[in-house]
This record gives sequence, C-alpha cells and structure tokens, in this order.
Amino acid sequence: VQLQASGGGLVEAGGSLRLSCTASRRAASNHAMAWFRHRPRKGGEFVAGISHTGGSTYYEDSVKGRFAISRENAKNTVYLQMNNLKPEDASTYYCALSTSLKRAGSEYYPIPELYDYWGQGTQVTVSS
Repeated sequence: VQLQASGGGLVEAGGSLRLSCTASRRAASNHAMAWFRHRPRKGGEFVAGISHTGGSTYYEDSVKGRFAISRENAKNTVYLQMNNLKPEDASTYYCALSTSLKRAGSEYYPIPELYDYWGQGTQVTVSS
C-alpha cells in the first residue's frame, strides 16, 4: 500500500488547511489510519486517528476542537481538517495506516510502531 499525502502549505496563524492522504489500494479502507507530525526539537507525535469505519476518532490534546479527521472510504482517502492554526502546529505531517488496530482502543492509536505504511509527508508552515 502506498500513501500519498497532500494539502500542506503556508498559512497565517488562525487560518485553515485540509490535508489529504490517498491510499493506492481499496483494501486500505478496511484499516485504521492516523496523522502524525514531526516538529523540530519535539520529535514525532500523534495528531489524530480514525477507525476503519470512521466511527471513532482520536486526537492529541493540543489539537482537540481545532482539527478534525475524517475518511471517505469510497475514495480511499483520509482527511485532516486543521482550523485555527497556530505557529506551533508548523511541522511535516505524515499519514499512516495500521493493519492491527481494527478493534483496538484509543490508547493504541498514538503508538507509531503499530503502523505498517507511511506517506511521504506534507509540510505545513504557519506564520505568526
């Protein structure tokens, strides 16, 4: 499975962006997916995750209420709508797919070792 992330760019603080991650195979719609980001001096961190049905979503505390993850299985695509962006949100964002989280609880979604496939990353820059 190949994951293609897109949608990053430069935005002013308070602005919005929508990231997309499209999988190369329809089978990806049967698996949980997530967004992670890698920030300088902070390393990699979980941002948001979504179950294979889209019925459950999970967020890192600092993005709750501002970011929304969703999926459109008919298009093999997961989205991350990012609103009210802050300078500290600037990062490279990666989408990931896990074949082992189908019935897992929320505590497992932030564990990067549980994801089998990763996209190439898309850069988000937020100007203050």
